[in-house]
Amino acid sequence: MDEHTREQLASELMLLPPLQLEAMSRRYEWIATARPDQLPPDDYLIWMLMAGRGSGKTRSGAEEIWWQAFSRPERIAVLGPTNNDVRKTAFEGESGLLARIPKSLVINYNRTSLELWTRTVCGKESYYVGYSAEEGERLRGPQHHRAWADELGAWGKNGQDVWDNLIFGLRLGDDPRIVVTTTPRTTPLVRAILGNARTVTSRASTFANSAHLPDAILNEYRKKYEGTRLGRQELYAELLEDVVGALWLDENIRHVSADVGLHDLVLTRVVVAVDPSGSKNDSIGIVVAGETPVGDYVVLGDRTCSGSPAVWGRAVVDAYEDFGADRVVAEVNYGGAMVEAVIRSVDPDVPYKEVRATRGKVVRAEPIAALYEQGRVTHVRGMTKLEEQMLLMTNDGFQGEGSPDRVDALVWALTDLTGGKKSRGEKKLAIEGEQKSSSERRD
Repeated sequence: MDEHTREQLASELMLLPPLQLEAMSRRYEWIATARPDQLPPDDYLIWMLMAGRGSGKTRSGAEEIWWQAFSRPERIAVLGPTNNDVRKTAFEGESGLLARIPKSLVINYNRTSLELWTRTVCGKESYYVGYSAEEGERLRGPQHHRAWADELGAWGKNGQDVWDNLIFGLRLGDDPRIVVTTTPRTTPLVRAILGNARTVTSRASTFANSAHLPDAILNEYRKKYEGTRLGRQELYAELLEDVVGALWLDENIRHVSADVGLHDLVLTRVVVAVDPSGSKNDSIGIVVAGETPVGDYVVLGDRTCSGSPAVWGRAVVDAYEDFGADRVVAEVNYGGAMVEAVIRSVDPDVPYKEVRATRGKVVRAEPIAALYEQGRVTHVRGMTKLEEQMLLMTNDGFQGEGSPDRVDALVWALTDLTGGKKSRGEKKLAIEGEQKSSSERRD
């Protein structure tokens, strides 16, 4: 925008009433500073901004939605994976609606019911209401003019039903539109929306927003994730197709709700599984999993590490204590009696069971992968390295570098749980992992 155009716009803005002046000034400021990929196309039914972490996609969604709701009175649906996500990100986040809408336009906001009322250019009101993808049935009745669907890739197994109900209710006015802001996940819903002829797609990497992110964290991202499958997805916004012959598909790795903490889980049995390294260059796989009262399973933690026996032995015992586990299960093909000796040197009283691999990794992993297909296993969030390894396990073996140490430990943990006896009664995890001291963590 050249200086002459800026001066002309400034002159025109000064003639507006105060309410319109603030709104128009905010809008022009955004248009002048936003990247091209952050601005909407001229005409769309669905605008999907598929972008990396920290790329500015949330602000793009909020800016587009509030401006449309200022231009005319509308009813807007705001959706996210959970109510907590909708509240903390879409409504109250640093780049969310309440941060972007001029304060003079806000009439009322109810953070409990996730409802927001704002003024429009014609003096009437627009109405926003938040919905969780976990409660898709709530969308069966309401009608909307437009919608903002945030982090659609994380909507879970009910995502398609939620989307269908949203579409059925998008029948107000003559210009229905949906803004989708998401980190890419290869789910059937994401693929279906990308394949819709009325979808216009924009993409942006995390590094496109480098002017607003700390150099130190960007350097750390490059160091840890450059060239990895996780980095390609989470930073560079690539939609990664599943590896041919993969035992685990991305869509089958489901997560415990973000609203559920470890202390909320009720489990009948918890084990820590250890997969010792067959090479000094490999890590020691350490994975914790538990069984629920209804016979499903939760993967609770990945404590995989590298280092001396003293280091990984302490990591195993810490995991046993942190999660109140019933016992440690260790594969002894490579370590033999040494594995038990290392663990007992840290804590001689840890209940211990050794297992020995008599079949190949793929054969051992297949029945565990089947549990995921059946929807019987969920993960606590944050175990991205484990999940990345899982997606690289195929019928022909592991397609990544090194050994699948994390996957091996996962398979041993779930194999033990599926074949083991339940302890009497139920145990409720009353701890939050590393947030407690060692003395507090004993169950």
